[in-house]
Amino acid sequence: MELPGLLVLFAAFIVGMSKGGLASVGALAVPLLALRMDPLAAAAMLLPVFIVSDMVGVWLFRRDFDSRNLAILIPASLLGVLIATLLAPVLPAEAFLIATGLIGLAYCARSWLARGRNLPPRPADLPRGVFWGIMTGVTSFISHSGSPPFQTYVLPQKLPKLVFAGTTTITFAVVNLSKVPAYWAVGLFAHIDLAVLLTLMAVAVAGTFVGNRLTKLLPERVYVAVIEVALLLLSIRLVWEGAAALWKM
Repeated sequence: MELPGLLVLFAAFIVGMSKGGLASVGALAVPLLALRMDPLAAAAMLLPVFIVSDMVGVWLFRRDFDSRNLAILIPASLLGVLIATLLAPVLPAEAFLIATGLIGLAYCARSWLARGRNLPPRPADLPRGVFWGIMTGVTSFISHSGSPPFQTYVLPQKLPKLVFAGTTTITFAVVNLSKVPAYWAVGLFAHIDLAVLLTLMAVAVAGTFVGNRLTKLLPERVYVAVIEVALLLLSIRLVWEGAAALWKM
């Protein structure tokens, strides 16, 4: 099936679900499309889809967010996007993929080893927030995979699920908008079919409302488990994808 095929439509739908509150699952979209097309072309095709679903997500979570985290993470993430813009031409994208995946795997391992110890919430702090915010911007620019560093910083805070979802959605809404000039400058939008793009946007908006509904229905512990499992699968995929690409070089 040519574009838009079922795989592409599903990728757009899970992007929308992530913006509705099921964080991490949207970052699986680029690896999915990379099965059928160039990863950078996939990232460019999905960026407008991310932005449209971001708008819906921001509206849905306009009352649910942590202002301190936003004040720390948004400027740091924007700095990360700038750093990635400068580094992308000289460093292999595969290295970023592997590093991002390892961050997510390390968090999952640490989180699951700590189960049963009932650790207290870790408050937001500036030094860690700036570091992980920069990493979020860098990895989000490369392949829309900013979830592992972002969640490594935010999940230990044990925010209420809607506050966590809103903080995630608003942060990445700003980050995704900041990527438009760089993507445009390097010509990544040149070959996008408008009809395909509009179809993907409509599917993503539908996914946003489905994701939001599921977020509200899932119990707190189940919601966190879903996020962590999605993060684990994404991290494994990123390490595998990066290592396989380096092996072929």
